[in-house]
Amino acid sequence: MKQMTAVRMALCSLFTALIAIGAFLQIPLPNFDYFTLQFFFVLMAGMLLGARLGALSAALYVLIGLLGIPVFAAGGGISYVLRPSFGFLLGFIVTAFCSGWIMEHGQKNWKTCFLAVLAGVLGTHGIGLDAKITTREQRFHFIFCCYPAFLWICRKISCAVSLRHM
Repeated sequence: MKQMTAVRMALCSLFTALIAIGAFLQIPLPNFDYFTLQFFFVLMAGMLLGARLGALSAALYVLIGLLGIPVFAAGGGISYVLRPSFGFLLGFIVTAFCSGWIMEHGQKNWKTCFLAVLAGVLGTHGIGLDAKITTREQRFHFIFCCYPAFLWICRKISCAVSLRHM
């Protein structure tokens, strides 16, 4: 286990702050609460900091919001656990860990980056959409309309991250 140095603590705190900022960069979508840049920053935390520190950044973000500081897209507080979108916040921790683990144990190329991003998409949306999507029409809309766009976003993110490793 690596020692938590001041630089690692600062990077972890930086990504926690970026995830919080990403909550307020929103694109409204019909039938869903928000589309924010949180997911992007969670992925970057996992892929750049690694599994442990990336998950710690996401967990700190969730903890800060549950303590009552309004860093979530729709506020904050312990009552947020009752919202249907709370699953996405738990999925952020899984996403950061999975994408970081894949980056730590894979080759540093675009294929590994793409796999890490895809695992992140599945981690966040697998947990988050389980409680969020309640009707067959919403499930159809996500699978055939939103998911291909997510895969294209995954490709762009993985290419950007692979440039970092060159």
